[in-house]
Amino acid sequence: MDGPSAIPTETVDSGGRLLAVQLLSPAFPTGAFAYAQGLEWAMDTGAVQDGASLARWIGDVLEHGAGWSDAVILSLSLRPEADHAALDDLARALCLTGERLTETLEQGAAFARVAAVLTGTPETPTALPVAVGRACAGLGLPRAEIIGLYLQGQVLALVQAAVRFLPLGQTEGQRVLAGLSPLILQLALRAETADEADLGGCAVGAEIAQARHECMETRIFRT
Repeated sequence: MDGPSAIPTETVDSGGRLLAVQLLSPAFPTGAFAYAQGLEWAMDTGAVQDGASLARWIGDVLEHGAGWSDAVILSLSLRPEADHAALDDLARALCLTGERLTETLEQGAAFARVAAVLTGTPETPTALPVAVGRACAGLGLPRAEIIGLYLQGQVLALVQAAVRFLPLGQTEGQRVLAGLSPLILQLALRAETADEADLGGCAVGAEIAQARHECMETRIFRT
C-alpha cells in the first residue's frame, strides 16, 4: 500500500491564510470594540462628523500615526531574527499617552493568551503588534499580507466605533473602509521591508485627541 501523499503546498498556505484571517479578525477576542484611539473625543468635538471626515482622520492615523508605527513594529516582529522583548520595549516607548499604552498592552495580552492556544506561541503579554508578529511568524505568509490584514482590522474597529457614535450607517461605514483599502495595501508593502529607522510620524491631532479623551467626563470607549 502506498504511503500517505504529501499535503499540497497550496493547502498548507491556505491553512495559514485562514488562521491569519481568524487571528486578525476584529471578532478575535482582544476587546477591540472597547477602544477608539481618541476618536471618541474627535467625534464629540465635531472634528469627525461624517464619512468624509472619518476617512481623513483614519487615513492620517494610518499614514502618520499609530497605524504606521504598528505596521513597522509588526513587520520587525515577523522576522526570524526578531527580538520580541526589545521590540515590545520599543512599541511601549512609541505610545505618547497613557491611554494608548493601556490600549496596546491590554489588547496585546488578550491576543497572546488566545493565540497561544491556536499557534503554540508564548502567551507572554506584549504590545499588540509584537504579539501579532510573534504568533503569525510561523504561518508561512508574506509579511505584507499579514500587515495588511492587521491594518484592515484596526481600521474596521475605528469605523465600527464611528458607526456606533455618529449618525453613520453601516453602508457608509463599509464605504469608508473600502476607500481606505488602497492606502492600507500601500502601507503594508512599505512596512514589509521597513526597519527601525523608518519609524516616526506626526499625527498631532490624533495624539491630542487621545490625551483629551482621558479628561472627558462621559465616555463610551476606553480610549
